[in-house]
Amino acid sequence: MATFISNSPAETEKWGGDFARKIERGAVVALQGDLGSGKTQFVKGLAAGLGSTAHVTSPTFTLLHEYRDGRLPIFHFDLFRIEDRQSADRLGLDDYFFGDGVSVIEWADKLPELMPKHAIWICFEIKSHTQRIIVVK
Repeated sequence: MATFISNSPAETEKWGGDFARKIERGAVVALQGDLGSGKTQFVKGLAAGLGSTAHVTSPTFTLLHEYRDGRLPIFHFDLFRIEDRQSADRLGLDDYFFGDGVSVIEWADKLPELMPKHAIWICFEIKSHTQRIIVVK
């Protein structure tokens, strides 16, 4: 387990970029944290760290954004609006989880049973208006 304290969105984004250097094909990154806790900022940094120039936003309404222009493709999911396992199963998560890219899932804690055993869990906690505690499990 590792803990990082971020004092700004820019620091969270930079940390995501640093994290990208260690990520490998087939990785699944399960993100957990309240609204505004830094999950999407992390994904912005991760995408940039993998060489993507895409404009990263949370896929809250589309459920999935794909960024394919970097070192590895990124499949960015958001389970916030998923009501149940049956709805999640229709997304075909396994095809992505065991594919050729990196899967990043915001709100993974809504359906933890869907996350593969090799998933890297990252928890984001709001400490203050600007400070976040980020724990990698």
